[in-house]
Amino acid sequence: MLTVIDWGRTNYSDALEQQKSLVQQRINGQIGDTLIITEHNPVFTTGMRKGASKHLIWSAKQLAHRGIEFLESNRGGDITYHGPGQIVVYPIVSLQARKDLHAYLRDLELVVIQTLSHFNLESSRRDGKTGIWLENQRKICAIGVAVRSWITYHGLALNLNPDLSNYNGIVPCGITDGEVTSLAMEMTNPPSSKSIKSRLAVEFEAIFATIGN
Repeated sequence: MLTVIDWGRTNYSDALEQQKSLVQQRINGQIGDTLIITEHNPVFTTGMRKGASKHLIWSAKQLAHRGIEFLESNRGGDITYHGPGQIVVYPIVSLQARKDLHAYLRDLELVVIQTLSHFNLESSRRDGKTGIWLENQRKICAIGVAVRSWITYHGLALNLNPDLSNYNGIVPCGITDGEVTSLAMEMTNPPSSKSIKSRLAVEFEAIFATIGN
């Protein structure tokens, strides 16, 4: 049984510490698989990819002016932006039954693809790039994960209606041959945050229920 918890608006660093606590609880068998949904205050984070910090464009003064934090994270991937209007999902789930991180990433991508399809927006993977794209050119969802004792944390960030101008402060995910978009940019009547969150949970449970723990 999957437990879904909506944390509401959080600071990235606080959410990371809470994730680590939940991972330990999952390792200890104190909780079952848990899906955390949240929305972060504005922050740029770098992942573990070498040279990720070089993809920060704005200076410390510019970051302060825009009210954006800059933090290093222990997830996979490059640099990305989190902020209001973006739905962030952190699965705290066991991969003991299938110790395959690559397959897990593909499953996370499928969750997003099927969620967007439910709202009549066609999306896809892009060869050699983690995340979800529209027409292979516009990135709508970033994915970066970590595992500890085969318990997952970190996850995905789906752009509903964030301030896309903040992406000008970075080279998003280190990708120079594409741009970042959102549901609000792509749809005349984008679904509500509540509808998206609910559908993400439905699709996640449907896909991961077949794996078992």
